[in-house]
Amino acid sequence: MYKWLVAAFIVIPIVELWGILQVGDLIGGWTTFLILVAMGFVGAYLARAEGRKVWGEAQRQMQAGQIPGRTMLDGICVLAGGLMLLMPGFFSDIAGITLLLPFTRPFYRQLMLGWIEKRMRDGHFRIGRF
Repeated sequence: MYKWLVAAFIVIPIVELWGILQVGDLIGGWTTFLILVAMGFVGAYLARAEGRKVWGEAQRQMQAGQIPGRTMLDGICVLAGGLMLLMPGFFSDIAGITLLLPFTRPFYRQLMLGWIEKRMRDGHFRIGRF
């Protein structure tokens, strides 16, 4: 668990900063800044639109008496994608947008299902108090 925290708080920002500096050297500082701001606005719009779609689909499934399992995983993808777009940097923006796009989301959904299935098989998956 601690190695993921180290990666999240140390390695990822260093890689993002390196990417920003490389792009800044290539196309200029102001252009890089404008691209990052534009990506933020486009990402916010996309996250809002996809979040509404997922929320509506979950409500429709619950009203029909179905369990919105796949839709909940889509919601997790949209939330993670929106959070990644809040982080400044090109790598997190690319990953965030792929989490938000409906045609790339099934890839991430399969990864999450595989992870959950593996944890359940190993007996490490618990719901409730830890």
